[in-house]
Amino acid sequence: MPLLTTSDGSTTIYSDQYGVTYHSIHGAVTESAHVFINAGLRYKAVVQQDIAILETGFGTGLNAFLTKIEAERRNLNVRYTGLEIQPIQTWEAAELDYAEALLVPEQKGLFLSLHQCAWEAVHELSDNFTFQKCQTPIQEFLAEEKFDIIYFDAFAPQAQPELWTEAVFAHMYASLKPDGVLVTYCAQGAFKRTLKKVGFTVERLEGPPGKREMTRATK
Repeated sequence: MPLLTTSDGSTTIYSDQYGVTYHSIHGAVTESAHVFINAGLRYKAVVQQDIAILETGFGTGLNAFLTKIEAERRNLNVRYTGLEIQPIQTWEAAELDYAEALLVPEQKGLFLSLHQCAWEAVHELSDNFTFQKCQTPIQEFLAEEKFDIIYFDAFAPQAQPELWTEAVFAHMYASLKPDGVLVTYCAQGAFKRTLKKVGFTVERLEGPPGKREMTRATK
């Protein structure tokens, strides 16, 4: 898949199948840090140190990599589960070179290990970060009150409408612990109405560059 350089100098991949990029062209790292780290991980880290995270759309591994770095900086204990049914190739991950973009070149091997490690198994990648990736469709995933945060990072509703349904978000709601949060770049009205319908309390937050708003929903 074509590799693109975004406005903050970090890279992303363009999906020919869906006609969209994996991350914002206005800044791949900037978007992920704003939506998932700032509005998700740091928000919950104010009140707890042990945090379980589900990511729907593991993709390039950028969100997981940023989370690992943040967990070590803040001495958090993070258990991370990523869902992905169409993984990118390891050589594609290597070309993204997020370790250089994040000024942690010594963690280049660790970033690649996110893509190379065995599926379904649990991996202790550091004292602060336990990682598992699963080839389970989002529509079929359900875990009762297991997670503190959901990074909902599927492709946009116009690209993958089947992943933005009431049934999917009912499963997401059930998978969160009480007071758990779902964060996503999407702020469409129909999407927010769906979140409210399944029980979430919805907040509109300032979006990353190129987007006016993003969404945080609380159980």
